[in-house]
Amino acid sequence: MRKFAGFGEHAVEFYDGLNADNSKPYWEDHVEIYRSDVRAPMEALLAELTPEFGPGFGDGKVFRPYRDVRFSRDKTPYKTHCGGVIEQGRGGGAYYVEVSSAGLRVGGGCFHLQSDQLARFRQAVDTDIHGKVLEDVLAGLRRAGWTIAGDALKTKPRGYADDHPRLELLKHRSLYAVKAWEPDDTLHERACLDRVRKAWRQVRAFNEWARDHVGVSEKPRR
Repeated sequence: MRKFAGFGEHAVEFYDGLNADNSKPYWEDHVEIYRSDVRAPMEALLAELTPEFGPGFGDGKVFRPYRDVRFSRDKTPYKTHCGGVIEQGRGGGAYYVEVSSAGLRVGGGCFHLQSDQLARFRQAVDTDIHGKVLEDVLAGLRRAGWTIAGDALKTKPRGYADDHPRLELLKHRSLYAVKAWEPDDTLHERACLDRVRKAWRQVRAFNEWARDHVGVSEKPRR
């Protein structure tokens, strides 16, 4: 595995083109750029970061470039970004990184929660000890420039009081933190690895909370 030296000089241009022409002919004409400027650097990035962030979470993997269009109205065949992740299972904490025409994006937390995970998430948030820890972790991330997002109910979930001190957190059906950088020189340099490493260190406490209190789903993957 080669050492990470930044994403290739044509990575952003490749996704600019794919956004304009998401078709098999475009993909086949430019697939070598994807392999050399996007996928290979992403694999190298994950390989270098896995020794620090993999323990307790698993090996790094690069997501497939093909969209699952079976149940989607949008039939465009290719994803307009390349994502990589270190996680032991969807929902129980994840170190995420993505490159696209918009630049670089990193994230962590509970991106997808199945019903058993959601039950454990709410049980932990409901407690004064674990729920307060999560509140403090998220507050620290906001101060560090992260955006806290996720799918949430418009009304309170059943079984919780209207004045619950963490009612807004309890409404969440997914909860994650993201930070992004527009395309710049750093994207194409080894310093990009340091950018991702620093960000993942900031989100480590959130991921460890998710690993310890949400964990991996015991249900089949949807």
